[in-house]
Amino acid sequence: VKKNYRNRFGEIDLIGYDGDTLVFFEVKYRNSNRCGYAEEAVDAKKQRIICRISDFYRVQYKINDNVGIRYDVVAINQGNIRWIKNAFPYC
Repeated sequence: VKKNYRNRFGEIDLIGYDGDTLVFFEVKYRNSNRCGYAEEAVDAKKQRIICRISDFYRVQYKINDNVGIRYDVVAINQGNIRWIKNAFPYC
């Protein structure tokens, strides 16, 4: 639906639907493990920011409260892609 969606709280990499569920995707890339794995970069602080951005998006685009919401992480570590569905709960 959207890529690189920005508002005053920050940015979400991708927004799309998986069936009837609205999914907010955070994409992280690491070309080495020297700084840790890509998925480790989505810490509690980043999760709170993503949730705040998603709230703003839902209000802006009048997304019904009955629409399911999910937060996924796409982690790319040295070319290996891992899609973590429901990576964290709403916070």
